[in-house]
Formats: sequence, structure tokens, C-alpha cells
Amino acid sequence: MHRFLVIVEAAGDNYSAYCPDLPGCIATGDTREEAEINMHEALEMHVEGLIEDGMPIPEPTAVAEYMAIR
Repeated sequence: MHRFLVIVEAAGDNYSAYCPDLPGCIATGDTREEAEINMHEALEMHVEGLIEDGMPIPEPTAVAEYMAIR
């Protein structure tokens, strides 16, 4: 199993998602939930494509942290 950070952002009237560790792996959706579902499918397809092409699956390095400021 592989575990990757996914960023989901509001994008006007819809939502977009991307994975910093897998450049080009993106998805959109009308709702946050739809974007997350679509991104899960995109991640699976992206990793399957890497495997089929004999390329390595990158180790996840991206992290996210909320930081409070005054």
C-alpha cells in the first residue's frame, strides 16, 4: 500500500485536488467529496501507470501542517 498527501482546494464553483509527490496527478469535482473520490481514482491510475512503465513509485516526502499566527 502507498500513502500520499493530497491537497484539496476550493476553486471558485468547484474543488481541485493534487498530490505534491506525483506531479501531474490532479482531479476536480463539483464538491469536496467528489474531488476526493476523483483524486483517489487518479492516484490509483497514476501509480498503475508508473508500474506498467517500469518506473519507480516515489516515496512520499510532502507533509502539511497548520500553523497558528497572531
